[in-house]
Amino acid sequence: MYTKAAKIIKSSKRCVAFTGAGISVESGIPPFRGENGLWNKYDPQTFDIQYFYSHTKQSWEVIREIFYDLFGKIRPNAAHYALVELEANNMLSSVITQNVDNLHKDAGSKIVHEFHGSLKNLICLKCRTKYKILEIDLKVLPPVCKKCGGILKPDVIFFGEAIPEPAKTNSFNETRKADCFILIGTTGTVAPANTIPSAAKSNGAKIIEINPYVSEYTRSVTDIFLEEKASIAMEKLIEEIDKL
Repeated sequence: MYTKAAKIIKSSKRCVAFTGAGISVESGIPPFRGENGLWNKYDPQTFDIQYFYSHTKQSWEVIREIFYDLFGKIRPNAAHYALVELEANNMLSSVITQNVDNLHKDAGSKIVHEFHGSLKNLICLKCRTKYKILEIDLKVLPPVCKKCGGILKPDVIFFGEAIPEPAKTNSFNETRKADCFILIGTTGTVAPANTIPSAAKSNGAKIIEINPYVSEYTRSVTDIFLEEKASIAMEKLIEEIDKL
C-alpha cells in the first residue's frame, strides 16, 4: 500500500496535504474530541464568539491555559517535517490545515492555508490591527490593543464565526486543481472543512488517508488507507518515494 501511495504522490502534477488534529497529537497536543479530548475537560461554549463577547475575561483565562501555557511548549514532529521535505522536493504544492497550532509553519512549510486561523496572531476586535503573540503580555487579561484600547482575540475562528479569507478560497481552489490529496489525522466531522476532501475526490483527485482510526472519509472517498500514526506513515512514505 505504501509503494502504491508513493507512486501516486510522485507521479501527481499537484499534490496537497489536508491535516487535522491527529498530526499534532504526537507533538503533545490533545485532540478536541474523543476519549482524552479537550472538550471533556473544558466547556466548548468558552469558544463561542457570543460567550467571548459577554464573558471576555473568563474566556481568555481558559484560552491562555490551553493554548498559550500548553501549546506554547510544543514543537513539530516527524510528520510535519516530512511534509516540508515533500514540498522542498516539489512533490507537495500546499498544506491545508484545520489546526491552529502553527506547527506546519514552525516546521518550515512555505504554503500553508490555515483554514481556522492561527494562535500565533491576535486581532483587535475594534480596529482589526493584528499582533504577533510574542508582542503581547498575557499576564493581564484580557489583552488590549496598543493603538485603540480594543479587546484582543486570538486570530482563530470561534464557534459562530466565518472561515477566514483568503484561506477559505485558497483551500477550495485546491480541490479543483489538485490530482492528489493526502489526508492526515482528520476525522471528517468538522464542517465546512470536512467537505474539502469530498470536493477534491469529485474533481478526480486520488485520496490517500493516513489515520490510526477509520474516519468519515475512509469508506466514502479514500482510495488508499494507511492505518497508522502520522509520523510513522509519513516516514514510510518518504522511504518508498526515495526508492522510486
